[in-house]
Amino acid sequence: MPSTEQYLKPEVIRQIARLDLRAEFIVKGYLQGLHASPFHGFSVEFSEHRKYTPGDDPQDIDWLVYAKTDKYYIKKFEAETNITGYLVMDTSTSMDYTHAQTLSKFEYSICLAAALCYLMIHQNDPVGLITFGEQIINSLAPRSKRQQIGNILSHLARLKPRAKTNIGRSLDQLAAMLRHSSLIMIFSDLLTDPEPVLSALRRLRHGGHDIILFHVFDDAEVTFPFHGLVELYDPESGQTVQVDADAYRNDYQQAIGQFREQFQRESGQTRFDYVPLDTSMPFDRALTEYLVNRRNRR
Repeated sequence: MPSTEQYLKPEVIRQIARLDLRAEFIVKGYLQGLHASPFHGFSVEFSEHRKYTPGDDPQDIDWLVYAKTDKYYIKKFEAETNITGYLVMDTSTSMDYTHAQTLSKFEYSICLAAALCYLMIHQNDPVGLITFGEQIINSLAPRSKRQQIGNILSHLARLKPRAKTNIGRSLDQLAAMLRHSSLIMIFSDLLTDPEPVLSALRRLRHGGHDIILFHVFDDAEVTFPFHGLVELYDPESGQTVQVDADAYRNDYQQAIGQFREQFQRESGQTRFDYVPLDTSMPFDRALTEYLVNRRNRR
């Protein structure tokens, strides 16, 4: 089994096959020992046995039970509850930012998406991809075949975040596109006016969709490790502003905290999963902790 360090090399991150392997490494390594799927309830679940009666399909006989009891028992299953998933990726210019971390916000999001894509397909749940900037840019239809992982990752690997962003409009477009209840996994830094985004999230929830919102910041955007006079640059507007970093730090960190708290508060009211992350946390650990918490809440 390759080491975690090998998977975290920048040159390896950009190779599609390695991203696929890394997803598998997370699932089989970090998630081993969990006795139920983190997406508990999304797949077929074994319920109970009953005695075989004439007319039952012999293919449903549990031969392991027969070997132990010398009697025929049928495996009785609950209704199948497969769900369709969509990985929804922000390709705005700000997602390309990194200060001192190995991964940009966009690369970090790709790693999360790769693992979630593998998890869903491993459970025979179809998963698709939506990319957006000011509006939806591209989409890959959901599939549950193994090659869908490669399709999604090859598409993401070719992307370079270059767009301006309008998250609210893009999510409204997504809500209008979807015809059936789905699992919507959003990856964004959410650097925009939050109200249109929250309104779009409410619309998605009203449509019966399950939402996981991964709010991805660079570590420097959370800790603000700068000193002295610094020039801050907005990659989408092209504007710059000079500030005294030491005098500005407390106000900045308070604003970021309030920004996150607004989404956290709304998540409780609207009932979606809000997952604040920064790129200093190993993405595999962050994802594992979230999935375990999600499973325990269900």
